[in-house]
Amino acid sequence: MSLSSATTVWAELRHADAGEVPFLRLMIHQLAKSVNLSHLCSASDTSLLSSLFPSPPLPPFLSFTTFLLHLSSTPLLPSSQTLSLTHLSFSSPVTDPDRATFTSSLKKDDHTIAGFIICFPRYSSYLAKPGLHIEDVFVREPWRRKGLGRFMITAVAKKAAEMGMGRVEWCVLHWNENAKAFYEAMGAVVLREQRLCRLSGPALERFKSGNGDERKEDGSI
Repeated sequence: MSLSSATTVWAELRHADAGEVPFLRLMIHQLAKSVNLSHLCSASDTSLLSSLFPSPPLPPFLSFTTFLLHLSSTPLLPSSQTLSLTHLSFSSPVTDPDRATFTSSLKKDDHTIAGFIICFPRYSSYLAKPGLHIEDVFVREPWRRKGLGRFMITAVAKKAAEMGMGRVEWCVLHWNENAKAFYEAMGAVVLREQRLCRLSGPALERFKSGNGDERKEDGSI
């Protein structure tokens, strides 16, 4: 049975490897498009490979860690690369027009890559504990609203708890009320009083020459 006719799907969240970077790059650009931020997305196979898959590799969860969501209509067996494995039942088969593009390295017709999650360590001085920041969590459009996003976040949160970490955090766009409701239903608190501050592009580059620290008479610290 192929995925195009399956109503039961096995889902595996597995450590990505360097050979899967093209799938990751395609999905990152899809993510940027879905939130109207394509103009900010410059990720390439080369830049992803060098930043996420250094040689020698760094330990999972102690540096940038990438997982891909693999789906199959036939049972999947866990391996040393598996973070979590489950199976889900749908009321009707899913039509995935890009399934061939996302056929995994296993080269099976009933196997596809449907999403990804990237996380990295952070630290809470208030808790005096390490934590995890989820940079991106993404499910390709045909497979959304089927519990797969929850599956990925749950797997990462479970691992963080097992490692004794104090927090798992991520950002949500202020206008995305559906996402806020989804995260709150999982037990997350949306910190509406906090705002993300960012230095990037030319503003960050100015610090190379010492011109970024320009104090202004505006009462700022």
